[in-house]
Amino acid sequence: MSESAKLQKQKPFDEVKVANFLLKVGERVRYARKQKSISRRVLSENSGVSQRYLAQLETGNGNISIGLLYQIAAALEYSPDWFLAEDDAMESNLYEFVKLFKQANDDQKQRAVEELQTTYASVNKGQRICLLGLRGAGKSTLGKLLADALSIKFMELNNIIAEQSGMPVSEVIALYGQEGYRQLERQALDSVFETENSVVLAVGGGIVSEQETYAHLLRKFHTVWLKALPEEHMERVREQGDVRPMAGNPKAMEELRSILTSRESLYSRADRMIDTSHKTIDESKADLVETISNLINR
Repeated sequence: MSESAKLQKQKPFDEVKVANFLLKVGERVRYARKQKSISRRVLSENSGVSQRYLAQLETGNGNISIGLLYQIAAALEYSPDWFLAEDDAMESNLYEFVKLFKQANDDQKQRAVEELQTTYASVNKGQRICLLGLRGAGKSTLGKLLADALSIKFMELNNIIAEQSGMPVSEVIALYGQEGYRQLERQALDSVFETENSVVLAVGGGIVSEQETYAHLLRKFHTVWLKALPEEHMERVREQGDVRPMAGNPKAMEELRSILTSRESLYSRADRMIDTSHKTIDESKADLVETISNLINR
C-alpha cells in the first residue's frame, strides 16, 4: 500500500479538539500580552507579526506556525512551550516556577531539585530511617532504642565502613584521607540502601557536608536531625569516656559552636528535627518514636 493510501485510511483529526487547542493558545497569547500591559500594535512591532493575524490568533481563528509562535513568545518574554502546555498555564504556578528556576544559580537549582525529589520520594523510603547530628547528639543511644521499639535492625555507618574496608575508621582516614573516607562512606550508604528496607541508621556528623551523598541520603531515607546544645554535646562525649575533645584545646567549645552554626542549615534539610536538650533519654525516645510514626505513615 502506498504512503498516500495509508494516509487516506487514517482517521481524520478531531476538528473540535483542534479548534479548542487553537483557542487555548490564543487565550494564552492574549493573557501574556495583558500581563505585559502592551497593545496588539506594540506586540506586532516587537514580534514582526501583523496586528490582523494577532487578532485572529487571540480569538482562536489563527492556525499559528511554530516560527510565528517563537517570535511572539520572544517578544512577550515567555517560553514557547508555555503556550502549548496541556495544563492550565494561566491558573498554575508552573510558569512562575520555571522563570524563577532559570534565574537561579546552580546551587539554588540543585536545592530546588533535591527538595522536590525528597518530597516526592517518600513512598520509596520504606522503613529506612537515618539519624543525623553531631557526636553526642544521641544517635547511637536513641537509634538502638528506636530500632527496638520498631523491631527492626540498628546499624552505624562507620561500623559498616570499618567492616568493608577491613580497618577502623581512624585508620581509613589516616591512610586514605578525608576524600578516601568520603568515597567509602558513600559506598557503605549505598550498600545499606540496596540491602535493607527496614533499618535505623546512625551516620557521622560530617556526612551533610558531602552534597551528592547527602542528597542521596535525603532521597532514600526518612531523616531526623537530633539537635542539642553545644554544652550537652560536649558533656555527653565526655560521659562516654572520651576526653580528647577538651584535652589541651581551650577553644574546643568555641570550635564546636562554629561547627554547629556552619552545619545548621544542612541539618535542617532533614525531614524532621528533635531537640534533645534538657531531656531525659526516655523523653527523647518518646519524641523520636512519635515523630517516626508520623513520618512513615504520612
